[in-house]
Amino acid sequence: MNRRLFQSVREFKKESVLSPVFVILEVLMEVLIPLMMAKIIDVGIMNGDMGYIIGMGAVLVAMAMLALFFGVKAGNYAAKAGAGYAKNLRHDIFYKIQQFSFKNIDRFSTPGLVTRLTTDITNVQMAYMMSIRLLARAPIMIVLSLIMTMTVNAQIALILLLTVPVLGGLLIFIAKKAHPHFIQVFNEYDVLNNTVQENVNAARVVKAYVREDYEVKKFHGISKIIYNLFTKAEKIVAWNSPVMQFTIYAVVLLMVLIGGRSIVFGSMETGELTSVIIYAIQILSSLMMVSFVFVMIMIAEASSDRIREVLDEEPEMQDGAEALQEVPNGSIDFENVSFSYAGEGGKLSLKHVDLHIKAGQTIGIIGGTGSAKSTLVQLIPRLYDVTQGVVKVGGIDVRSYGLEALRDQVSMVLQKNVLFSGSIYENIRWGDENASDEEVQRVCRLAQADGFIREFPNGYDTMIVQGGNNVSGGQKQRLCIARALLKKPKILILDDSTSAVDTKTDAMIRKAFREEIPDTTKLIIAQRVSSIEDADQIIVMENGEINGIGTSAELLKTNAIYREVYESQVKGGGDDE
Repeated sequence: MNRRLFQSVREFKKESVLSPVFVILEVLMEVLIPLMMAKIIDVGIMNGDMGYIIGMGAVLVAMAMLALFFGVKAGNYAAKAGAGYAKNLRHDIFYKIQQFSFKNIDRFSTPGLVTRLTTDITNVQMAYMMSIRLLARAPIMIVLSLIMTMTVNAQIALILLLTVPVLGGLLIFIAKKAHPHFIQVFNEYDVLNNTVQENVNAARVVKAYVREDYEVKKFHGISKIIYNLFTKAEKIVAWNSPVMQFTIYAVVLLMVLIGGRSIVFGSMETGELTSVIIYAIQILSSLMMVSFVFVMIMIAEASSDRIREVLDEEPEMQDGAEALQEVPNGSIDFENVSFSYAGEGGKLSLKHVDLHIKAGQTIGIIGGTGSAKSTLVQLIPRLYDVTQGVVKVGGIDVRSYGLEALRDQVSMVLQKNVLFSGSIYENIRWGDENASDEEVQRVCRLAQADGFIREFPNGYDTMIVQGGNNVSGGQKQRLCIARALLKKPKILILDDSTSAVDTKTDAMIRKAFREEIPDTTKLIIAQRVSSIEDADQIIVMENGEINGIGTSAELLKTNAIYREVYESQVKGGGDDE
């Protein structure tokens, strides 16, 4: 784990320090306990001194209780530090995502971001919690146990001293062999999450086409890949235990041979041999801990790299030092604007657009699929930045405004309407969290939503389920329009936002716009001619360029694309619903 991630520890530094401190105290007690046991055997039992046995036994119990107390405190502090670290890290990632522009978000898949906020952070949390406990414990335990062993028998201490680097090297080798498989697992987790998300979001389509079996097979395939990768990794890690057990048995056997010989010749006591065996087990167990933590760190390293990708991502759009906080009016100007989603040198989605819209005008935008209608309007609130040229709002380059100030005055209802879990009141108040009930109801009347809302048993207190799946497409669109209106914007953009409502309701919404918000500049993207026929100006888009501008009557005379669409819909009856 790198320094960048450790910045998220913040207010939990105290717990992160106290945990290893208590671990050290716990280790000191545990190292002294075998020494006490040796004295009980060699002095108390051998001499038959019950007073000595009871006295040293009481000291032994006290040391064991202290070791237990220190261990509990170390565990508590480690758990608090680990959970706090994960909380801060999760907050930092989520906060960073909120700063991302669309271009930043496009670099990460939604499932990938979800995996980073869940599985990856959990891995980092576990590794951190274990590190501040076990990595503090193991080295101290090894060093102190070796020192204590050396005071008893230098020959046995030498065996342990040679065993430690050999066993440690083997365990680290095993962990490194398993590491690549764990990295692959997390990439497959992204694919798995994407499959689940896609299936749940498109549940109606799956059932409509009776594709449940196909989806199950697809899920099973990805799940099988993850299973195989984990199996490979765990097969390698499984060698830890037999290697460890073999080493313990071999070392203990050697110690018994050397210790037994020493006891026979009178250079070593029975209790001392017992204590040395305990020290050896402590040393080797500590190495096992180190190997276990090392595996966790290797797993967490893959996760921390993925987390760092998000934290190190620089938001494409940031407010300048002297960003303007006031939008004077709703006029819009495009001056030789070109745009590519790939940036400089990429294929242009918009090409050399010149456009001038006065404040308060109603502008219709029409064009075929892929004509860059949505791309055009997304440049106004700076959801993306232009590749070439300048977009102005109120006569000022949009890049000169603070993002919050600009987007507060440019209200946009996107193609994909999104509602959030909560009541209708709560959803509409995304436009203005301080709005009164009367204000909410007013904008709902403008958006022709008030009627169907009052038909619900709970009215405006009706709860919207995640994604707005308990309301129809047309109802969802009207609620989103109401939400946008509540912001009282200088510019209102509707990106095909009335496609799911009937023409009568559509006409009533437009009438309300004309009468209630005449000073607001309105840009309406539509597939239906009837939705934009009465606009002040209609823009015809084709292949990322403006093919024609004018009123409906003017375009019928001068623009072949508009005339064709008009005749196919109006004369062909495509407008009747």
